[in-house]
Amino acid sequence: MLNSRLKALPDYPFPRMRALLGEISPGDPDGLNMSVGEPQHAIPDFVADILDRERATYHKYPPVAGTPDWQQAVAGWLERRFEIASGTIGADHLVPLSGSREGLFAIGMVTIDRRKNGQMPAVLMPNPFYQPYAGAAIAAGAEPVYVNAEAKDGFLPDYEALPKELLERTALCFICSPANPQGSLASLDYLKKAILLARKYDFVLVGDECYSEIYDSEVPAGILQACVELAKEGKGDADNPFHNVVCFNSLSKRSNLAGLRSAFMAGDPVIAAECRRLRNYGGSPLPLPVYAASAAAWRDEEHVIENRALYRRKFDLAEKYLSGRFGFIRPPGGFCLWLDVGDGEEATKALWREAGIKVLPGAYLAREGQNGVNPGVPYIRLVLVHGEELLEPTLAKIATIL
Repeated sequence: MLNSRLKALPDYPFPRMRALLGEISPGDPDGLNMSVGEPQHAIPDFVADILDRERATYHKYPPVAGTPDWQQAVAGWLERRFEIASGTIGADHLVPLSGSREGLFAIGMVTIDRRKNGQMPAVLMPNPFYQPYAGAAIAAGAEPVYVNAEAKDGFLPDYEALPKELLERTALCFICSPANPQGSLASLDYLKKAILLARKYDFVLVGDECYSEIYDSEVPAGILQACVELAKEGKGDADNPFHNVVCFNSLSKRSNLAGLRSAFMAGDPVIAAECRRLRNYGGSPLPLPVYAASAAAWRDEEHVIENRALYRRKFDLAEKYLSGRFGFIRPPGGFCLWLDVGDGEEATKALWREAGIKVLPGAYLAREGQNGVNPGVPYIRLVLVHGEELLEPTLAKIATIL
């Protein structure tokens, strides 16, 4: 009576981590949890004010497509942030989401058909990967294909190197930039090549850009930005520069509003229209006060600049204690550290046993790739979300214990 496909879903990493540590007593019961990427910085003051001011509208059913104010705010932010001409992005390019996870999962139901060129469809994703990517594939009856993103490739998957036979049955492909967990940035050139590959083999390309506003020195490029550049070069459809391409972004990391569950998908209007149609049946539209607060957050950059500065100071601390060790790379983007400790599970147990510090084994964020290797096995992931007063002594302990 149950859907047998769901048995193929990969286990979520956190239950696996809890099982790994279950019988080990923490060395310090007040140790730090560095496994969950939940932002700890203050939310913008105006958000709570707007939610309270608009509370009377909770009695109304909200529109699935978003309010005009929300649509204008998101389109305006995308155009400013990615240097896209004003008026290029409109309401028909946008889909409001109750968090990007919802949309990243549901995109499979919209874009994956039962067969692709007479074969079982495939979904390409970077390995390590975000679990909803695999969920999008499996729930829609496609094969998830884990393409290793390793140090030798700048921690970005090389989709162009995949066999033609695989690309011909690919229905959907994910790029995460800045990457979680490695923090690597996809260049504009990398994104352009991926877009051209998607159009050559007629699959949908998804840019997961939820960490795009947390970066060190280099401003991350955007996949819609790459689409517009290609159109200017005569390599795209001027009437629909976003053909085959969508991006996802959220207020969770940018504005420390993970609990607001406010995100969007933007891009190809044909795909966006189908997503909105599906959401009429099973989506969860944002309440009107959340639309209002979200619009204000997308219009304000001051709090984002302050947020980014806090993370840079934490990058400084990480560099102070870990530079030259464990393959440490100061993350170009995001707020994760991806440390090569030889055996991620053993390092996770040691940090918990000796100091009550909780990190995530890298193997739990990945699967065996096409070469039969799980690229996450030697690694642990740490998230730099806590305040400096907690983070600095913890990083010092990590450096000593490892």
